[in-house]
Amino acid sequence: MKKVFNSIIILTMLFLTGCGVSLKRNDSDLTVLTSTTLLEDITRNIASNRFEVDSLLPFGTDPHAYQPSPQDMGKIEKSKLLITNGLGYEQFLKPLLDNAGAGKIVIEASAGISLREDAQGVDPHMWLDPNLVILYVENIRKALTDYDPAGAAVYQSNADAYTAQLNELDAWIKTQVEQIPADKKLLVTNHEAFGYFAKRYGFEVVGSVIPSFSSNAAPSAQQMAALIDEIKRLNAPAIFLDTADNNTLAQQIADETGVTVIADLHLESLTDGAPAATYIDMMKYNVSRIVEALK
Repeated sequence: MKKVFNSIIILTMLFLTGCGVSLKRNDSDLTVLTSTTLLEDITRNIASNRFEVDSLLPFGTDPHAYQPSPQDMGKIEKSKLLITNGLGYEQFLKPLLDNAGAGKIVIEASAGISLREDAQGVDPHMWLDPNLVILYVENIRKALTDYDPAGAAVYQSNADAYTAQLNELDAWIKTQVEQIPADKKLLVTNHEAFGYFAKRYGFEVVGSVIPSFSSNAAPSAQQMAALIDEIKRLNAPAIFLDTADNNTLAQQIADETGVTVIADLHLESLTDGAPAATYIDMMKYNVSRIVEALK
């Protein structure tokens, strides 16, 4: 009798799951994992409370230089849906996914977006343009809907509301950037992260301390000298760094050129509370610091 009762329970659970019924948030089969805290926040705005959303990387971590831990493997094995940026941004993920086995659904939030490419490769930093994040939202909405069709209306409503917030953010950034004189809309960065942002808001990227789309690289002496010459030629006012960046080389350039080093931006990760608790908070904070340094 006990075997019959257990069989009925199992059949009932299979029926409910097959019909797309939303189960409890702590059901491990419905855990959504994102590669970064940025994607976690964006995904949570769409998923609402239908899923438990978690980030593989902790706050304040630079994905370019991240070394995975044994705990990361456990998170990946527990999740069914993994949302990544894509474009080679999460190099650390490959060995983890190779060991995770079949059945893992991996979604690239950047899929279908027009890319910036140069001799260094493909620029993955699309989220620094909120208009491109709107395309992230659509990719994530579709992935959640495909995985959980019963939540389609919720995901669509949430995606529409969040898209409206992103449009408001874009308009706000344009207003702030207008305070900067045209001849001072110059960006010098630690690595090549601001390409999409610069194109959207009319900045010129003078150069980067590390001439690579990854911070996990090193410049040559000739590249450093060339950047110093370019900063002097254009009279660029500042070098902008993420809080996770090593500022040693930037400070050497500052000593040669007299520019200011702004070392407290948040480009790759959110913070656990202010000033970059959400993606929108992060963008507003970064833009405010850039405008303050250049206007």
